[in-house]
Amino acid sequence: MGKTLDEKLREIEKVITSEDFREMKGLSNEIAYYIFDYPPEEELKVRKYLKELEEKFETIPQEFELKIYDLYDIMVDFIEEESLLDDCIEMEENHGMDYLINSVYELLNMDSNDNYFTNYIIENTPDNSVIFITGVGKIYPFLRAHGVLNKLLEIFDKVPIVLFYPGKYDGLNLMLFSLFNDEHYYRALPLIR
Repeated sequence: MGKTLDEKLREIEKVITSEDFREMKGLSNEIAYYIFDYPPEEELKVRKYLKELEEKFETIPQEFELKIYDLYDIMVDFIEEESLLDDCIEMEENHGMDYLINSVYELLNMDSNDNYFTNYIIENTPDNSVIFITGVGKIYPFLRAHGVLNKLLEIFDKVPIVLFYPGKYDGLNLMLFSLFNDEHYYRALPLIR
């Protein structure tokens, strides 16, 4: 039987504070990309844990900086900064959700390595960091997790990245909400085994 979510959450701090993890040692030429999968119905518990961990690391100095990027929040902030929120609402009303999803995807330039999320993460991540990517469930169907990871993988490998995934990852396949196959993503390792 596998570990419970509580057991897995308790292990996160130990794993990410280890020097070998941060220096990406022992990966035998694999990249330092990890997935922490969890039951989607436990989303609030995971968010609470991450908030507490972030606050702890802000209070107690660490040898690294923990950067937590919520994909949904980044997308909404960008749309608001560009004063496009009303346009998006109108677009959905007039043309439907699929049209809006495609328009936002193009706006974020997601077919390119030079997309908004990749640039945002690179520009806001100091060397000596550990990145947590969250908001995967909230941003669906605007964006799929494997798309962000694949783009980051191609141009960014200086710090470990952990994707918090509301679903299942079996080492080969991502299943969002444990229902939807989110493509093959076999270059990431489970954060907690």
